[in-house]
Amino acid sequence: MNNERYAESILDSLTEGVFTVDKELNITFFNRAAERITGFNKNEALKSKCYAIFKANICKSGCFLRETMASGNTILDRRINIADKDGTIIPISVNTSVLTDHKKEMLIGIETFRDCRDIELLQKQLDQSYTFHDIIGKSPKIKDILAILPHIARSSSTVLIQGPSGSGKEVFAKAIHNLSKRKKGPFIAINCGAIPHNLLESELFGHVQGAFTDAKHNRHGKFKLAEGGTIFFDEISELPLLLQVKLLRVIQEKEYEPVGGSKPHKADARILLATNRNLQQLVVENAFREDLYFRINVVKINLPPLSERKEDIPLFVAHFIKLQNNLTNKGVENISGEVMRFLMQYPFPGNIRELQNIIEYVFILCDQRTIDMRFLPSEVISSFALTSVGTNAITTGESSKEDTSGVSRYFQKEIELIRMTLEENKWSRAKTAEALGMNPSTLWRKIKKYRL
Repeated sequence: MNNERYAESILDSLTEGVFTVDKELNITFFNRAAERITGFNKNEALKSKCYAIFKANICKSGCFLRETMASGNTILDRRINIADKDGTIIPISVNTSVLTDHKKEMLIGIETFRDCRDIELLQKQLDQSYTFHDIIGKSPKIKDILAILPHIARSSSTVLIQGPSGSGKEVFAKAIHNLSKRKKGPFIAINCGAIPHNLLESELFGHVQGAFTDAKHNRHGKFKLAEGGTIFFDEISELPLLLQVKLLRVIQEKEYEPVGGSKPHKADARILLATNRNLQQLVVENAFREDLYFRINVVKINLPPLSERKEDIPLFVAHFIKLQNNLTNKGVENISGEVMRFLMQYPFPGNIRELQNIIEYVFILCDQRTIDMRFLPSEVISSFALTSVGTNAITTGESSKEDTSGVSRYFQKEIELIRMTLEENKWSRAKTAEALGMNPSTLWRKIKKYRL
């Protein structure tokens, strides 16, 4: 493969549109993404002036590419609108530059452009209010919960929040607290799975001086700290059976005794609980007390996993981008359509927390305004590659019939690029890794995964 075909193959693998023009603005190259975005095929484009294909709102009055060709100055990330072949208006983001010879004479003008329709749709969604006491969501299941949440908050009943890890159970607990008559009081959270069992009783109820070897002073527990407010038990399934008995007493009699104490203390805190496990099954297995289960199973909220509320993914993405921008002072504005399509298909076994971690990771690497696929964690892409494309597709290079969004095509392009570069370098992994700008160990993992 000669250098020109090699360069064209790489440009055709990009998700951004790329085209080049000569000095008379005749299009001399038009990649596949440009075909997809504009609706014009390469043969049509190569016979035309750029302004005949793009029909942009600045073609006559202030063409960025013409400006760059005249001045030699690169232009980055300018928003314009174009009309595609069918006349549909498409918002795009444009970068322009020129390629010169050794005499600094211009050879070609280069423009890359990104489809911003997904980004504008996201912004329109964000312009509407989909937050409710820090709860983000517009999916039907979340709307149903939000409809009853104020009624739940106004009651004094114990509430059990069920949902998978990372689904936002504590956020809903805080919303209940903030909507309740106890909102001016403290909100105290305790993770029953994060504290050693031998310390948990003292952590909950406090202790008196001399109760055990290291008890040199009286110490208040979480129930005392939560007086007048709310106490939230996360991972209630991890509470030891002995302490389940004592918690049941608090719920029924509204009192408790500090460790080593003899006088009961009044418990003035509303109790909210959360679990990611099936408590009813734990009762059958004698791992959770039946009497406590029925006592806390009065009001129940079932939170869906993120995979069942896909409509909320763009809202969370924008929220976490804003959060990370505030923390890092970076100027990241949005994500590419390809990344959004990937996230909309990714199963998110870690739910909302995993999405937040992905965006946090991306911010470590991202040095531009738009997040594209190369900034996503490699293990996230790799773990999804096999399930998205399928073993046969990876072996044969064919896209999965079930995946029409372009996500599997991303993996196929990566496979094709790695295979092509290996062939160019006579299957030398060291030279291939260098050519691709990839860590050799990463390349080796991909070769094994894609069975190259």
